[in-house]
Amino acid sequence: MHKILIVEDEPDIGRVLQAYLAKAGFRVETAADGAAAMRRFEAWTPSLVLLDVMLPDTDGWQLLAWIRERGACPVIMLTAMTDLESRLTGLNAGADDYICKPFVAEEVVARVQAVLRRLPMVSGDQVTAFGRLRVDFAAREVALAGRSVPLAPRDMDLFLLFASQPNRTFGREELIAAVWGTDYEGSDRAVDLSVNRIRQALGDWPAEEGEIVTVRRWGYKFRVRH
Repeated sequence: MHKILIVEDEPDIGRVLQAYLAKAGFRVETAADGAAAMRRFEAWTPSLVLLDVMLPDTDGWQLLAWIRERGACPVIMLTAMTDLESRLTGLNAGADDYICKPFVAEEVVARVQAVLRRLPMVSGDQVTAFGRLRVDFAAREVALAGRSVPLAPRDMDLFLLFASQPNRTFGREELIAAVWGTDYEGSDRAVDLSVNRIRQALGDWPAEEGEIVTVRRWGYKFRVRH
């Protein structure tokens, strides 16, 4: 069962979101400020965070940066700021989605489900090693020779998809639908850019153990040696 952490200082909004998400089958915890959110995040390891931009002791951008330093947990920003610049700020800072207030609770649940559908489906605390590369699917962590490999949230989504099905060829359109979502309207060039960033992050991983290879006129394959 996915765990959702709601970081929202308006009690009425928090209660409504908690009720709707619980009805949809999620385990839900809430925090009313940044300090409480950090404590709950570290103790509970949520599957996704719903994060209000305006908090009494900090702002959501700072908390988002703090979360990003600790991994690639999906984050959906909640804010009353509706201008394009604010939305772009959130997405460029590593948010997975951006919902403007006032919103309909059913839409928030649908957005949460959509973001979580992009993630590879794994069970338990699955950990897989590809030579010196260790992939922890449940924690969404990648380590190379014992050192953490930092990946942006969308890049982590893509890499975990590759790693969940090694030696399978994925088409670009398939990757767009699985990671960016079926409502994505941008170019499939986003896949190429994400793969390039992953390759750079894994630059010290020996090719004889594995690599992401380009399949001409089709897509990519996470090729590993057995």
